Amino acid sequence: MEKRVDSPRSNGGSAPPIISVSGLSKTYASGFQALKHVDLEIRQGEIFALLGPNGAGKTTLINIVCGIVNPSTGTVRVDGHDILRDYRAARTRIGLVPQELSTDMFETVWSTVSFSRGLFGKAPNPAHIEKVLKDLSLWDKRANKIMTLSGGMKRRVLIAKALSHEPRVLFLDEPTAGVDVALRRDMWEMVRGLREGGVTIILTTHYIEEAEQMADRIGVINKGELILVEDKATLMEKLGKKQLTLQLQSPLENVPPELAGRSLELSADKTSLIYTFDAQREETGIANLLRHLGELGITFKDLKTSQSSLEEIFVELVRART
Repeated sequence: MEKRVDSPRSNGGSAPPIISVSGLSKTYASGFQALKHVDLEIRQGEIFALLGPNGAGKTTLINIVCGIVNPSTGTVRVDGHDILRDYRAARTRIGLVPQELSTDMFETVWSTVSFSRGLFGKAPNPAHIEKVLKDLSLWDKRANKIMTLSGGMKRRVLIAKALSHEPRVLFLDEPTAGVDVALRRDMWEMVRGLREGGVTIILTTHYIEEAEQMADRIGVINKGELILVEDKATLMEKLGKKQLTLQLQSPLENVPPELAGRSLELSADKTSLIYTFDAQREETGIANLLRHLGELGITFKDLKTSQSSLEEIFVELVRART
């Protein structure tokens, strides 16, 4: 699959962030500390991916911002509105698509999406509901009861409900869990379309490919701590290693001692040499390595370079903090 690298969106320099989280902590009655002094700003009009293992605090963070869970300490502002002091204004700016496929099974698609709009005190707007359903390929299913829909279609209904009151911010908590690959790609395109329409998207995901395909910025959370927030492209440039693989003309039993000290290893089948280097350095050492190989009479028939995936970077980051 072709990798897409989105350009990070700025918030216009002086414009305030759409979401501002400061000193946020959450400790439950059991004593479990789900979040530990989280500071985070989300820019208007970006897709922000929050990555982390199970139990890292992703859902707790989302639930606090959305007003479902109360924080122990700290403040959260959504479009300038404090989620505790001005919760009605803050909540109307947010749409939430939860992990669980829970909706009114005996209602029709049209009825449940329209009802969700009314819950936020919005006047009926059939034209908006029609547009949302058409954008989500649900228009032909508008008269169907939820119980008759496939799992993927039910998830689309959850997104339609979240968009029914025209929020400025959309939270997607594991939006494609249990969704087949084809539908997942359709949903990616839909989310990009929402972003182009001015909606800020925050998603949590276990699919690293999802973040790599869609996100402008990446946040990594582990054991309740936000350990890194970075533009996706910058993160991959900063932490991603590059490798040069040299396919040899003849197999080698071992890396020659003359090449000791280099970041060089022999492939398991002994037919390739793999050189790991920092692509950001002015001198990568590749020219020197190739010259040295020639002096040793080691010839190769092909070479290729590859870069660490976001998944490898993520695993390394989490491992370093455990």
